[in-house]
Amino acid sequence: MTTAHELHAKGLREHLAPALRALGLVGWRRTFSLPDDTHWVLLGLVERPAADRVPFTFRLSLVRRADWAAVRRPDHRPDPRTRYGFEVWRARIGEVLPIGEDVWWEVLPGPRWQLALDDAVAAVRHYGLPELRRRAEADRTPTGETYLSPAELEEVNTALLTASVARVQRAELADKALVLTGAWTRGDGVARTVLAGAARGFLSAGDERFRTVRCRDTLGRELWVFP
Repeated sequence: MTTAHELHAKGLREHLAPALRALGLVGWRRTFSLPDDTHWVLLGLVERPAADRVPFTFRLSLVRRADWAAVRRPDHRPDPRTRYGFEVWRARIGEVLPIGEDVWWEVLPGPRWQLALDDAVAAVRHYGLPELRRRAEADRTPTGETYLSPAELEEVNTALLTASVARVQRAELADKALVLTGAWTRGDGVARTVLAGAARGFLSAGDERFRTVRCRDTLGRELWVFP
């Protein structure tokens, strides 16, 4: 009997990769991207091989081409499965599905072994790619008033990097608040402490355009409000 590993390899080669390319993605093996002039719009296959099965899911990632060029990495393009710290947005596909939580597919031996692949492609088509396109366009045309120039933002990010905290990706003014967006998580105490200090610095400037500093993750979820 054909094993799950053999079917998985066959499925990637003969079904999944061609289907992703038919959706407009380009790439090979396990990383793909959508053509875009300003951003790397990325989709990466993540696998967790086991003895009798190969669970898989997708990692979505959005990186500005200018940011990628600035770090001068030798790679041709970013790997969506790798965290760099300067992504505009990064998530597993399950986070943008209606279920809102991690989703893994499995190719199992039997006559219906392709169903998992078809379902995964449908998730990319209907949810993954639209969300990537939406976020790329939103990053090109932010809704809030930009607060810091690229040079000023880089100064702030240098300080964050010293503390091993992910960089601020956007600093915008909206609804009397300075909104900072970055790849942080609510449980990251170090990030919260460092960003609280940064917020005090912003608020001490006495800028009448904002009264609070709000920190959000790259999914737009609010993490902390200072003061």
